[in-house]
Amino acid sequence: MRTKHTFRLPPDLAGQLADYATRKRVPQALVVETALASYLSPDNSERMEAALGRRLDRLTRQAERLERHVMISNEALALFVRFWLTVTPPLPDTAQPAAQAKGRERYEGFVEALGRRLAKGQTLSQEISQDLVPKDAAPDRTDGSL
Repeated sequence: MRTKHTFRLPPDLAGQLADYATRKRVPQALVVETALASYLSPDNSERMEAALGRRLDRLTRQAERLERHVMISNEALALFVRFWLTVTPPLPDTAQPAAQAKGRERYEGFVEALGRRLAKGQTLSQEISQDLVPKDAAPDRTDGSL
């Protein structure tokens, strides 16, 4: 036994319904019934939740990669600064102007080199991952050497 329902549709939606039913050669009532069943079925919400979960998982992985890259950049910068501060002796006052001029020149060279590197597309994290050998691929040594 079926229950009769009467409802009104906007003209554009009514036209789409009529066109679809005509193309599929089925009654409009069957199209509406199938669409309502699909919309109201509990598995529809589960599918949407699963899709949302997959998207959130992908975003989480991307955020974790970003966090790793930032950590590598911070560590590389900290290592450089520590090394530079350790090995660079203080300059006498008479040598300061020449050192500042040389520093500006070297900085411009650094910026140019950075621009070339970025244009090439090679990143530090890619270099690090290429240079490192996985632990399971390295031979086991008992003498402690590398």
